[in-house]
Amino acid sequence: MSDIKKVVIIGSGPAGLTAALYTARANLNPLVYEGIQPGGQLTITTEVENFPGFEHGIMGPELMETMRKQVKRFGAELLPQEVVSIDFSKRPFRLLDSKKNEIFAETIIIATGAKAKLLNLPSEKEYMGYGVSACATCDGFFYRGLKVLVVGGGDTAMEEANFLTKFASEVVLVHRRNEFRASKIMQDKVKANNKVSYLLDSVIEEVVGETKDGKKYVTGAKIKNVKTGETSLIKCDGIFMAIGHEPNTTLFKGALDMDETGYIITKPKSTATNVPGVFACGDVQDHYYRQAITAAGSGCMSAIDAERFIDHNPL
Repeated sequence: MSDIKKVVIIGSGPAGLTAALYTARANLNPLVYEGIQPGGQLTITTEVENFPGFEHGIMGPELMETMRKQVKRFGAELLPQEVVSIDFSKRPFRLLDSKKNEIFAETIIIATGAKAKLLNLPSEKEYMGYGVSACATCDGFFYRGLKVLVVGGGDTAMEEANFLTKFASEVVLVHRRNEFRASKIMQDKVKANNKVSYLLDSVIEEVVGETKDGKKYVTGAKIKNVKTGETSLIKCDGIFMAIGHEPNTTLFKGALDMDETGYIITKPKSTATNVPGVFACGDVQDHYYRQAITAAGSGCMSAIDAERFIDHNPL
């Protein structure tokens, strides 16, 4: 235990790297576990137009690589490994990573994010970021005057469909059941919108697209009626998956307070968890906004919270 890290950050998306930037500049020499997908969800995103400071937009992977270089410039240590176990029972906290390294930390910042629930179709993966999206707020602007499909039947799907009508000329809700499970108020909002139509008892079997001038495009979807077995091709310009998100919190279950869906609960106006010295930021504790910029903002908060905690709680 002679080598105790001041701060260990788990996750390397906008939240984790912003936390690393601030703790590195505070001379806390953070160690960042990048995980199996360094850069988080933005690495599977194409153009990002709503991150401040990039007038003409920036590609998601490029944005994350820029942040990564900035963090390394200030001396943060980045490891492309996963944390497999943590002992939260006492400080310093003991972590074990996928290379069997034992690390001790005065504070831990959790920034493991969340992942969108998908249909797990090969074609869905192929066109992710090229017409398939899991974030209407992020990508709706690109579908001005176009036709899009929204997959899902809960409040998220209703919210996404309603939002997309600000841009798209037509929105089709595709749902596998005959009834929506969304709240009545959300259903009423969508039903009152004449831009939205419905395909019930239906599932997407394949995303259809083409490559033109070296770029992939979605052109439609093969739809199957689950009651009749009949299949049809629906033309569209984009497909939005709205069947929910799943926080990456399996490692912390039983140790940290979470809500019913697995998001880490933090104290009001803070990133502190129920375990003193452990903080959470980004999508792992935010199921409402889920934006790169809000994740980065909470990463900054967690860094300041950790720094102050260390000052007031020396080992």
